Amino acid sequence: MRISDLLAIGELRLRLLTGDPAKEFTGVHITDLPEPGRYLSGGELVLTGMMWRTSPDDAARFVAALAEAGVAALGAGQAWLGHVPDDLVAACAAAGLTLVEVPTEVSFRTLAELVVPRLSGDARDALGRHRRLLTAVAEGAALPELFALTAAELGVTGAVVSATGRVIVGSAEDPVRLARAYLTASRLPCRVGEHTIFGVGRGHRAAGWLLACDGDLLDRPDIGYELAACVAVEHSRMEEGRRVERRLAEQLVTAALAEAGPAELDARLRTCGLDAAEPYAIVNATVLTAGRPGLTMGSSGEQGPAALGGQVVEELLAREVVAAVWTDGAVALVPLRGSTASGVAEQLSAGVEVLSALPGTRVCVGLSGALTGAVAVKGGVEEAGHARRLAEVRGGGVVTSDEIYTHALLLATTPGDVRRSFAGRLLGPLLDYDGRHQSELVRTLGTFLDCAGSWNACAERMHVHVNTVRYRIKRVEELTGRDLSTMTDRVDFFLALRAG
Repeated sequence: MRISDLLAIGELRLRLLTGDPAKEFTGVHITDLPEPGRYLSGGELVLTGMMWRTSPDDAARFVAALAEAGVAALGAGQAWLGHVPDDLVAACAAAGLTLVEVPTEVSFRTLAELVVPRLSGDARDALGRHRRLLTAVAEGAALPELFALTAAELGVTGAVVSATGRVIVGSAEDPVRLARAYLTASRLPCRVGEHTIFGVGRGHRAAGWLLACDGDLLDRPDIGYELAACVAVEHSRMEEGRRVERRLAEQLVTAALAEAGPAELDARLRTCGLDAAEPYAIVNATVLTAGRPGLTMGSSGEQGPAALGGQVVEELLAREVVAAVWTDGAVALVPLRGSTASGVAEQLSAGVEVLSALPGTRVCVGLSGALTGAVAVKGGVEEAGHARRLAEVRGGGVVTSDEIYTHALLLATTPGDVRRSFAGRLLGPLLDYDGRHQSELVRTLGTFLDCAGSWNACAERMHVHVNTVRYRIKRVEELTGRDLSTMTDRVDFFLALRAG
């Protein structure tokens, strides 16, 4: 039962003095002990006549005992003092404890007799819903049926949406907007337009689901929590069912990298649901986080970049694939049934773009080209891994195999400290000069190389005179001892600009 339900009982004439009226309580306890904490179990509405109060300093000690015990709210009667003192109001406000004023003419016994039967009714209703839910689960009901059943009993409508913006069950007009709000919310639940958003289950938001309930449920969060818990139960059951599939995918990758024979690889490919002649692509993914951001309702334990990357890939591809957690990222084989590798890349990119809203989190995905046959798995895993490492160098995103057969692959596979050292030694004098003189030698150099060494094209792009370009390039050569008329030095500068 919520405090707001209690305040709505007109005959009690209660008045909220401070705190959250949406606070739920599970029982009623009457006490005038100065430190009643040992007799409280948490979640109660405590009623007190304030006979414990002998001075204003007593309020802070009494409220601290209640807060430590985890009580939901305090009801203070006026009979002893004739009013509720300001020091008690201030202590409750400081402790975040909801405080209700009980008028002199209302006895605590009357209040308890009105409340207890309602609490029992709430418990019976909840127990009945849980029994019906368990029956539906036992009979094999899937998530859509369970969601519809629970939502109807609670009297709410809405949808479950993945963090990538995919509607899983229910109906939502703008799921991407809801997903972005879920990813960026400082706390849940929260209001987004005409919806109230709750987190589903525990874990990192990048791989999470959200529950979007129609209407404002911030004053009745228990309804959203109950529906979200129902969805979380089914989500956990679905995860259990995917463990075997993930293990089979892991065994296939292990065998491929160990260069097992074609017959064994073909057999393992079939156990993963793929025919040897069927085209597929391979995805390699990691999710890099700063600290432990992005948690929904608490942490279920730290997840490494590969484990979290596998969960995200499965969500990005609408849970139509499973990802094997590998030492070098999560690996998933994606059947190209009626699609192409570029089509898969577009689908991945759209989801990763949504996830980019999550602070402190970088989703890095590499995608191989189209492959056929089990013997191609090893090359595809390596290809997707190179592409993913390039994505990490770029700070996240999706990189396809088309992009790695360039200088970018060389940079991606070079240790970061080596890249920074190379760029620093070559570009350091130019950066120092630009810093001292507010000049644009580095920018001019980059534009000059992008224009294939054309003075006029560089001048036109930078909106300066061609002689200005010639002067700046000469200064670059003087400061670095390099000759930009030679291909060797042009290549070095080109790589240095991209390595830095």
